[in-house]
Amino acid sequence: MSEISALGEFGLIDRLTESIKLINSSSVKGVGDDAAILNYTQPGKRVLVTTDLLLEGIHFDLTYVPLKHLGYKAVMVNLSDIYAMNGRPKQITVSIGVSARFKTEDMDELYAGMLLACERHGVDMVGGDTSASVTGLCISITCIGEGEDGKIVCRSGAKPNDLICVSGNLGAAYMGLQLLEREKKVFAENGQEGMQPDFAGKEYLLERQLKPEARKDIIDELEKAGIVPNAMMDISDGLSSELHHICKQSGVGCRIYEDKIPVDYETAVQAEEFNMNLMTVALNGGEDYELLFTVPVSMHEKVNQIKGVKVIGYTTADANEKVLVTPEGQELELKAQGWTGF
Repeated sequence: MSEISALGEFGLIDRLTESIKLINSSSVKGVGDDAAILNYTQPGKRVLVTTDLLLEGIHFDLTYVPLKHLGYKAVMVNLSDIYAMNGRPKQITVSIGVSARFKTEDMDELYAGMLLACERHGVDMVGGDTSASVTGLCISITCIGEGEDGKIVCRSGAKPNDLICVSGNLGAAYMGLQLLEREKKVFAENGQEGMQPDFAGKEYLLERQLKPEARKDIIDELEKAGIVPNAMMDISDGLSSELHHICKQSGVGCRIYEDKIPVDYETAVQAEEFNMNLMTVALNGGEDYELLFTVPVSMHEKVNQIKGVKVIGYTTADANEKVLVTPEGQELELKAQGWTGF
């Protein structure tokens, strides 16, 4: 294992970025100068920018998160934000703070995950920064994307009587996290001797937590169907919290139906094993990185034909109305109880 100090800051940057090749026409110059050069002068286009900060001990635990998976996820959560605007990610910059316990090979693994995510989504890594850290690993990623005039979607565009739609299924990432936390606790109590976590049959839940996928495929399908949502965001903090954001910024209410909320079988089994309420997991778990969006009711037939998308309710004119309807017809207040950073 090699000490990072032996390379120095610029040697580390050279090592981590030497294989980067730019693929987007808007990427004129990337890593290697004081700033990247981007060309976004195409008529009818707008630049989209998002950034995320991930801190060891707050957003991830290296006890059970492999560095390659962490790098992949760190990029993917940024790409998801651009897709949530109905845009296309094009470039990222990556800044990291690294403590002395990490070796150059560790950084190789981290960047291998980042570059794999970039490759799969056609994104260029065009710059960033590195620094020593005394508080563990810190990762800050900024993503630059583009959207078309008239097709960029914000949280504030939902109209009364829109259909509320979600992609994929909800709660799996949270159950994957609970599995990992349980095994960490068992490991701490029993030590290393004879310890081998048994995750047989739980692979899907772990993948949803450790290796989420931004839903480019859904954006592609919406485009093919000629659907531009009225409002959209990704589900990072939990469905209930994200619905509250859309309702607040759009000035609408919502009614969603418990039996319409998509949940994977493995999620249901694991929730039962942990004695957790399945709907609480699905509504509040977070880190699913699925897309939540609204469309006019006239789009019902078109949206129903998109594989992996499900209509779970509708928006209302009463901005104070946020209701979850149970299969028995009982109406419960939908509370925002997802992830909060503070």
